[in-house]
Amino acid sequence: MSPVMQPMALTHSHARGATTQPLIGQTIGAFFDDMAEKEPGREALVAAHQRLRYTYRQLQAESRRLASALLRLGLQPGDRIGIWSHNNAEWVLMQLATAYAGLVLVNINPAYRTAEVEYALNKVGCQALVLMPRFKTSDYIGMLRELAPEWMHHAPGRLESVRLPQLKHAIWIDVAGQGADEPGFMRFSDLLNTGDASDPRLTQVARLLHPQDAINIQFTSGTTGFPKGATLTHRNILNNGFFIGEAMKLTQDDRLCIPVPLYHCFGMVLGNLACLTHGACIVYPNDAFEPLSVLETVQREKCTGLHGVPTMFIAELDHPRFAEFDLSSLRTGIMAGSPCPIEVMKRVQADMHMKEVTIAYGMTETSPVSCQSSTDTPLDKRVSTVGLVQPHLEVKIIDPETGSVVPRGATGELCTKGYSVMQGYWGDEARTREAIDAEGYMHTGDLATMDAEGYVNIVGRIKDMVIRGGENVYPREIEEFLYRHPKVQDVQVVGVPDARFGEELCAWIVPKPGQTLTEDEVRAFCQGQIAHYKVPRYMKFVEAFPMTVTGKIQKFRIRELMKEELGLPEAKTA
Repeated sequence: MSPVMQPMALTHSHARGATTQPLIGQTIGAFFDDMAEKEPGREALVAAHQRLRYTYRQLQAESRRLASALLRLGLQPGDRIGIWSHNNAEWVLMQLATAYAGLVLVNINPAYRTAEVEYALNKVGCQALVLMPRFKTSDYIGMLRELAPEWMHHAPGRLESVRLPQLKHAIWIDVAGQGADEPGFMRFSDLLNTGDASDPRLTQVARLLHPQDAINIQFTSGTTGFPKGATLTHRNILNNGFFIGEAMKLTQDDRLCIPVPLYHCFGMVLGNLACLTHGACIVYPNDAFEPLSVLETVQREKCTGLHGVPTMFIAELDHPRFAEFDLSSLRTGIMAGSPCPIEVMKRVQADMHMKEVTIAYGMTETSPVSCQSSTDTPLDKRVSTVGLVQPHLEVKIIDPETGSVVPRGATGELCTKGYSVMQGYWGDEARTREAIDAEGYMHTGDLATMDAEGYVNIVGRIKDMVIRGGENVYPREIEEFLYRHPKVQDVQVVGVPDARFGEELCAWIVPKPGQTLTEDEVRAFCQGQIAHYKVPRYMKFVEAFPMTVTGKIQKFRIRELMKEELGLPEAKTA
């Protein structure tokens, strides 16, 4: 670091990551081919619920065969192909095959319904879609038929639809018990059988591909407006996956249990790519999160790592059969996706043997991780921060009003710069310019602080910050305090409109199983411990929170529901 930058780094909330380990300059396909040469017989993928296992060589062969099949459909490098599915082996085959073929994989949220999937497919111009037939109450084929009833009368590959004009191919993933032929649709296994792992076109395409090529589009779920398609490159996600694995000290001997969804960066980058860049084994316990199957799979497969959002870890820890399972093989993993309660972190380390669990922070638009703790981060920092800036990245914390970098310890908006920042939002230059400034910094919308050693702490969203009677209140601080109550399993704090103070605090509390809790008990717990204006005025005891399919808690829904329940008008703003 130059002497000019040194004073700023020490006094202001600005930090650069290490650059000792160079960035990977390959495409995902080229890197994976090298790994398959190094570790051909090592297990690469276990899909426990499908009873499928692949070595690195087998995964390479099947992925190349699928890439060949996709090119033989008539798809060209740069074309978009969607995947609308929960976790399975076909998902990771698609992730690798599209990278080999130079196709852009478009992740479709399995929670999407007809209007949302219509918007997503048309927004980025998907020419093909791979989908599960159905899952629980979701009939994916039925929804696609609703959008394109004309397909009943067309053979696979000659699809035409008024509402989905660019979509030409629909491929359904073979699922046991859902094996009926679907007119107009192609079966995944039939498609795979048309491919050839040694197809010379794969070599030809590989020569044309560049690490800066777009390879993945992920729709960010905004609370207002249509979702935005964050466009990510080989360089973005391959390097991010590698450095995430480095922070966890992954090796070829590790086996990582991944119950988080693959359509999200948590599954496909922090999970799949962290493993595949280190010769480790991917383990899927189920198609969607279910705590018992996670516990069973960790024990049976002797997993050394486990990923999850805090609510997943809470569900595992509080499962009535938790004590039956031997989780002693666990060492590491990542807790991310939403703020990680300190008390939950301590239980994960103590009761799940995850002494080297790390915290990761980021957003889809930054591929996604910007900051992460490592396996040897001091315990106090690991439970109270999101770690240090990742290698080859830069972060700063600014005053949202002035744009100036704030001093260490002060709260401001976190911004990220470096290789991980997305190409942009697909087909939306205006919103891209709003998010990425002229210097290349991605503005996250998250409020954060940086301490003297460079550790970053996320204190909330700019939109979540509550201003009560002129006092800035950060819900995260109050949540952390309430987690200490012995009867509290989970808690979320939001601001709701108030005629007198502008906003008041509202806490939704999930009591621990078998426990009852009252407002008076909570208020007594707060008495003399936190400032009076931080004690929630409203409290509601619930069994669960409204959540996205990735396990992210929808605070905006909590706010809306409370406003309706209390009959509160919107507060007037100056």
